[in-house]
Formats: sequence, C-alpha cells, structure tokens
Amino acid sequence: MLENFISGVERFSGWLWGVPLITLLAISGIFMTIKLGFFQFRYPLYIFKQTLGSIFEKPKGEGTVTPLQALTSALSSTIGAANIVGVPAAIMFGGPGAVFWMWVIAVIGMAINFAESVLSVHYREKNEEGEFVGGPMYYMTKGLKMKWLGVWFSFALMIELIPSIMVQGNSVASTISQTFHIDGLYTGIVMAAITGLVVFGGIKRIGRVTEIFVPFMALLYVGGALVIVVINIDQVPAVISLIFSYAFQPMSAVGGFAGAAIAETIRWGFARGLYSNEAGLGTTPIAHAAAQTDHPVRQGFWAIIGIVIDTLVVCSATAFVVLSTGVWKQEGALDNPSALTTIAFKESFGAFGGLLVTISLIFFVLSTVIVVVFYGSKQAEFLFNLKAAQGIKVVYLAAIILGAVGAAQTIWSFLDLALAAILLPNIVAVLLLSGKVKALKDEFFESEKYYLKDIKDKKIS
Repeated sequence: MLENFISGVERFSGWLWGVPLITLLAISGIFMTIKLGFFQFRYPLYIFKQTLGSIFEKPKGEGTVTPLQALTSALSSTIGAANIVGVPAAIMFGGPGAVFWMWVIAVIGMAINFAESVLSVHYREKNEEGEFVGGPMYYMTKGLKMKWLGVWFSFALMIELIPSIMVQGNSVASTISQTFHIDGLYTGIVMAAITGLVVFGGIKRIGRVTEIFVPFMALLYVGGALVIVVINIDQVPAVISLIFSYAFQPMSAVGGFAGAAIAETIRWGFARGLYSNEAGLGTTPIAHAAAQTDHPVRQGFWAIIGIVIDTLVVCSATAFVVLSTGVWKQEGALDNPSALTTIAFKESFGAFGGLLVTISLIFFVLSTVIVVVFYGSKQAEFLFNLKAAQGIKVVYLAAIILGAVGAAQTIWSFLDLALAAILLPNIVAVLLLSGKVKALKDEFFESEKYYLKDIKDKKIS
C-alpha cells in the first residue's frame, strides 16, 4: 500500500515538474522580460561593470554584507551537484540541442531572478540583531499584504529543507565512501561540524566564507573543464554546430545516445537551466536581501550575474566537456548519465581527473548545505523568532548526519512536491508585484542619482 502511494507521488511530481511547471516558469520569464523592457539584453556591459567590475570599489548604501558576499552566498546554493551530474543527463535525454535551450531559459530566467531580488531588497527589514533580512515571505507580507501567503512559503521552505539536506548529506557521504572508503557516519559528523561552525556565525560569517570558497571551487572545476576543452579544441566547432543545429531538429540515435525529439530537447534544456539557477524558487533573494546597496535594482544586477556564472559558465563548462570528449556517444552512456563528467575527466587526466570531480562535488554540496541551512533559519525567524532560528539550525545539522547514514530515503520522493509548494506562491507574488518591479527599474534608470549619474561620472572620468 505504502509502495503504491510513494509510486503515485513520484509519477505525479514527475508530471508536475515536466511540462506544467517548466511552461509556467518560461511564460513568467518571458512576461517579466517584456514588462522590464528587455533590460538584460539592452544593458549587459553596464550590468557587468556595476557588479563584477566594481568588486574593488566601496559598496554604496547600507546592508549587512557586501554585494559580492551576497552573490557568493546565493551561488553556494545554486552551484551544486546538478551542475556536474545534471547537465550530462540533459544531453543524454534531450540531445546536444538541450544546451542551447538551457542558455535561452537562463537569459529569460534572469528577469525572474532580478525581480525576486529587487523585491527582497525593497521590502527587507532589520531584525533584533540589526541584520537586514528579506525574501519572498517579506514581499508577500508587506508588498501584497498577504501574510498567509508568506507563512505558507516560509513554512513549506523550512520543512522542505530537512529532506533536501538529507539528500545532500547522503550525496557527499556516498561520494566519499566510494572514493576514500570512509564510513558515512563520520562524513556526516564532519559535514555537520563544518556547517555548524559557519552558520552559527550568521550571514556575516557565511558571506566571508563563501567569498573565498565559491570563487575557489568554481575556478577549480571550470579551470579543469577548460583544460579538457583546449585538449579537444579541434572538436569545439563540431560541438557548437551540434548544439545549434539540433536545438531545432530531432536527433537520431548515435552510439550510446538513443536519439531525441525536439519537444524533449526543449524540455530537458529548460529544466536543466531552471533547476540549476533556481530562478522563481525564491531562495537566492534571501541572500541578496542582506546586501549593502543604495537601490534594490543595483542588487538585482548581482542576481543576474549569478545566473551567468551558474548556468552560462559552470553548466556550459560541463556540457562542453561531455560533448568535446565524446563520452556521451560511448556504449552504455545512457545507463548512468550522471557519471559521464567523471569519465571525461578521468579519460583526460587519469585518476587525478576523477579525484578533481569528486573534490569539486564535495565542495559544491558542502557550500550548498551551509547556505540552505541559513535560508531555513530565516524562515524560522520570520515565522517565530531568533531563538527558533537557532533551534532549526540544530535540526538541520542532525538531518545532515541522518542523510549521510541513509536514513529516511522514502521521504525523498516528496521533495519535488515540496519544491512546487514553494515555487507556486513565489511566482504568483512576483507576477502580482511585477508593476512594483517595473516602477523600481524605471526609477533607477531614469533618476539622476543612479544610472544617469553612473553614465555621467564615467564620461567625466
């Protein structure tokens, strides 16, 4: 009876996270892109200069952490195992053309992520410790005057993170067990200890840690991927041709690849892009809400850069590794797509390559856990108080250990449903507040205090 119920839940969540939610997110992204005047296409250089181009300048305005620390905290959550193991799956089930659609949805999703972050900063407030806090629960409560929707979002996210953290704990424990033959319990205890040391220091400590951690782990992995692409540089023109030509036509079977229809190509590309950068989920704006900034729109630009790094850089690095080495065409590739990145690195660098992927995976997952524990504590703070926020951190640390020893695997089937319970109220809120986002965006670009001043100062200098 229980097995049938779980099987039914898995089928329903598989359907829900297929065409229905992907279509909702794609349409929402297109709507916000049009509403905001295609700004991500019109101001790319300006956005880059105001974000990564300004990291050595003193941040403007007030906040708890620097804009860069807010970005690296958000990236800790989005850059995860899916960037390494999810992209090969998209290629195996959707074909090389899925990479093109992953890029398309990333660019469209920028408008959603921008809107979430702008709203989070605009409606943020200070807590008892003098730290800035914000996120969907605050713009639902203060912007929409729908506290019940904020409570729904907050409670759903706080609870969903327990099995989610268990999955992450299990992922690291399994990887370390296979590579270093260390018992899962010890891995879980060490992970929980490291996470606890960081998260009990609050957003300031998390920001300081991720500011060093994220660039290091991203450069380690992307650097290795770039070396592989350079080794196979003669294959790059063919890879680019595959990505663009099979984005618009079905691809027949070749080697270990079973072939894919156009609908599947688009679906897998959209799914990989959206699941990777979390646009619409309402999680990354919680990190951006604490940033030091003089206007919500300026921090919104950092949210856009987050998608560039997560999807257009890290996911693309994985895609080019898998496609340029040809591992996607090897016999049996469809049996275990998640292993293809490791196989490509091993073929290129030997045993060191496999170790590099393993270490990257551990870093990616550990940084994800650190930040999602922070996200969960902010929900408890919103729903109850600061004491409850500290209490839920202990629950999450226990979840890491339980997950590492393989406990509660049946709960994992409900993860996607819980994610839908978070995403739906957030998308509704963003769409209902789209007028406010547009007003803030127009204010920024039309005011002598912000965009026009920046342009004028640049001309003077």
